[in-house]
Amino acid sequence: MKRVTEFARFRNEARPISMVTCYDAWSASLLAGSPIDAVLVGDSVAMVMHGYPDTVHATVRMMEFHTAAVRRGIGGEAFIIADMPFAEHRKGKVAAMRCVERLMRAGANAVKIEGAEGHLEVIEHIIGSGVPVMGHLGLTPQSVHLFGGHRLQGRGAAEAQKIEADAVALEEAGVFSVVLECIPAELAGRVTERLNIPTIGIGSGAACGGQVLVLQDLLGLSAGFRPRFLRTYLDGAEQVQAALARFDAEVKGRHYPSEKESWHAGIQDD
Repeated sequence: MKRVTEFARFRNEARPISMVTCYDAWSASLLAGSPIDAVLVGDSVAMVMHGYPDTVHATVRMMEFHTAAVRRGIGGEAFIIADMPFAEHRKGKVAAMRCVERLMRAGANAVKIEGAEGHLEVIEHIIGSGVPVMGHLGLTPQSVHLFGGHRLQGRGAAEAQKIEADAVALEEAGVFSVVLECIPAELAGRVTERLNIPTIGIGSGAACGGQVLVLQDLLGLSAGFRPRFLRTYLDGAEQVQAALARFDAEVKGRHYPSEKESWHAGIQDD
């Protein structure tokens, strides 16, 4: 995927969208050689890469830094969405646009904003300024303290109605897509059917217009993290730990490096 208009085309064609979250140039270079449609530089970087307990600790500087790294790693063709960090879209239009400017200059093609209530006007202003915006409803991790933890959202009728109404409001505000995180599959299906823009699900069932996972999670590199919605496509942690053990054994057994892996005086480099 190279441009935001492809989201609408894929929605019209009922063609599912694949999106992966990554945070660095090395990971992005792997995605560059894959058929993945879009890349999200998520504020989950605060947890996955920096060890914080939640996404609230992500800052504009952090998101800018990692967005630039991903752009360098993946090249100029890929479509990159960068998360607006905690509270930046609640500081007013001027502050929000400063953040948007930094993320776009760092290499993003669009920004993602959590929630709807109270900042639809800011979203409209950002879109009116020429920047595509992706919405995010359901479990919005920046509101984890309000929710009392990372919990399934939209269980009750009132919560479900609110999520559905917010999704419609976001579409009317001009967002090009909405992430639906950790809501019942039935609710995600209703929202997806009602909207004319694609939904991207995570922990929200198969009816969404696409799916997103964090790269480290789908590769099985996040040891001990096994929520219901996660399918791993590689035993990454086990394989990495086995490789490290082999390296350790070969170093201590003086099997690495070999003569072929060593330089000697008077021998030119290959």
